[in-house]
Amino acid sequence: MKRVSESNTVEEHPASGGPAAAHAAFAVASRGYYTPVVALFTATLIISNICATKGVQYFTDHSVKLGPVEILPITTDGAWFLFPLAYIIGDVLSEVYGFKAARRAIYYGFAILLVTVVCFKIAIELPAATFYDNQEAFRSVIGTTPQLVAAGLAGYFVGEMLNSATLVLIKERTKEKHLWARLIGSTVVGEFGDTLIFCSIAATAIGIDSWGQFVNYVIVGFLWKTLAEVIVLPITYRVIAFLKKHEPSYAPREVPALQA
Repeated sequence: MKRVSESNTVEEHPASGGPAAAHAAFAVASRGYYTPVVALFTATLIISNICATKGVQYFTDHSVKLGPVEILPITTDGAWFLFPLAYIIGDVLSEVYGFKAARRAIYYGFAILLVTVVCFKIAIELPAATFYDNQEAFRSVIGTTPQLVAAGLAGYFVGEMLNSATLVLIKERTKEKHLWARLIGSTVVGEFGDTLIFCSIAATAIGIDSWGQFVNYVIVGFLWKTLAEVIVLPITYRVIAFLKKHEPSYAPREVPALQA
């Protein structure tokens, strides 16, 4: 088998002297940097879902509408600055390690989010000490409602799956070329699915009470998360190039991308 270098050329892979496979290249997920990348991915998801319980508005002194759509103030949530990172890391996982490895990371994240919610619930219900005066504040910060839990889990699962599948399907056609198209295209699909599902379920729980605010929330969330991908594209390129260079098993697979 032949190894693909970050310069998009094909070279002999030490593991095998056979011909290069016709399918996209990925690294073996059980080795190298896969575990720390998944750890960062999962931590980002947990922190983002906690921060997202806070409704945030900008330009509250202005009111601009385009028909029923509210342009200003801008309505979003407290995870706007962090959640795009989860998709960027998801892109890295999908590009370097493939769909199966990314899907495994998504399952890990989903399970850990459930465990987090259960632990928060238990901690809230434990009897507060007589000297502890912050029970209600504690409940307000981590006591996410079932509605928000469902929104976060559903949006995350569907969005990340769409993101990963889209990226590897594009890679199957383009191989090592046009990385920017894979990163941006997969983000557009994944973020739209995630944002639409999350906002549809969570809107009323964070105080959104009109169609104008809802549309604003969806559009702002989708555009910002997609723009964030574009802004950090040079960094994403470097991270992916580093991992491909330092993962000895990175090479073309003998099966289609969705099976790799």
